[in-house]
Amino acid sequence: MKNRICEMVGCEFPLFAFSHCRDVVVAVSRAGGFGVLGGSGFTPEQLETELAWIDAHVDGKPYGVDILVPEHLAVNPDELGSNSIADQIPPAHRKFTADLLARHGIVADPDELVRGRSLTISHANGEALMDVAFRHPIRLIANALGIAPPSMIERGRKHNVPVAALVGAKEHALRQVKAGVDIIVAQGTEAGGHCGEVSTLVLVPEVIHAIKQVRDVPVLAAGGIVTGRQMAATMALGAQGAWTGSVWLATTESETSEAFREKMVAATSRDTVRSAARTGKPSRQLRSAWHDAWESPDSPGALPMPQMTLLSQPAFERVDKAVAAGHAEALPLVSYFVGQGVGLIDSITSATSVVADFRREFVDATCDLQESLE
Repeated sequence: MKNRICEMVGCEFPLFAFSHCRDVVVAVSRAGGFGVLGGSGFTPEQLETELAWIDAHVDGKPYGVDILVPEHLAVNPDELGSNSIADQIPPAHRKFTADLLARHGIVADPDELVRGRSLTISHANGEALMDVAFRHPIRLIANALGIAPPSMIERGRKHNVPVAALVGAKEHALRQVKAGVDIIVAQGTEAGGHCGEVSTLVLVPEVIHAIKQVRDVPVLAAGGIVTGRQMAATMALGAQGAWTGSVWLATTESETSEAFREKMVAATSRDTVRSAARTGKPSRQLRSAWHDAWESPDSPGALPMPQMTLLSQPAFERVDKAVAAGHAEALPLVSYFVGQGVGLIDSITSATSVVADFRREFVDATCDLQESLE
């Protein structure tokens, strides 16, 4: 394909694959799409290792990095440190979490649950991750939450790397365009992870119309897109390509557990929930006993980011470890970030096969539309 996005980042087919797994990133880019490594959970040293591996295996194909430099946090990890923030988590929240795990056969000391954890979501770590990313031949850098910081825009210009930003409302898109980003990812509420309240079908044309009044910035569509026909539909709305995430969780290369992948395949589009009970900000996940508990009348309520992340992350790690060890009573707690497109995923396959399916379905959809005009 030839369009503005393909020219900007050097890909053959404007299918952007966000993944925390380097194997998915490489497989997608080598297949003609554009892999984007989610790097927010890494330390700078870990990100260096991941990007060096990608460079050695991607055969020169283009790829990008997505990091999270938060615009707003309830507390500043750079000033307080993770342990000090953990100390602010109320005893009631610690006890609620430990009791919930205990009901599913997982023993956890309420006071030790959040100690010794490190937070990678901070301004300082975001800047350090950028230091690493721009030392590699990336063709895109994206900020996942909030306005892209001036330092990201400046570095992008210096290294000739387009800067992308995810938005869930036209007002957010306008702020990003005025800040200087090069690509807008309009992400509807169907998306996995942090998302807004507007559907993709409404959000994409709304954003495109709004930002054209300010500056002509290409838009990628995101939210619930797991097929080539959906991709074609969003491009008919004016998007230049698709930004996808959930579909790669059901691939053989994915970082997700076997238990979660099995849950994905069995799930319907109504089995996701937009909840603050994992990170402290509304994000879409596969509904589980965790969410049922935090939404119950007995719940102390979700904490803001980053305290909720410090509380939930070690809990989910214990859940995954228990399930992997064969403890079936922990299975109802298994969850991960996933969008409503999960209802269209019915099997586990390779990332390369997913790209091929997208290409074929995209062509079929566009041919069908063309035939209807003849």
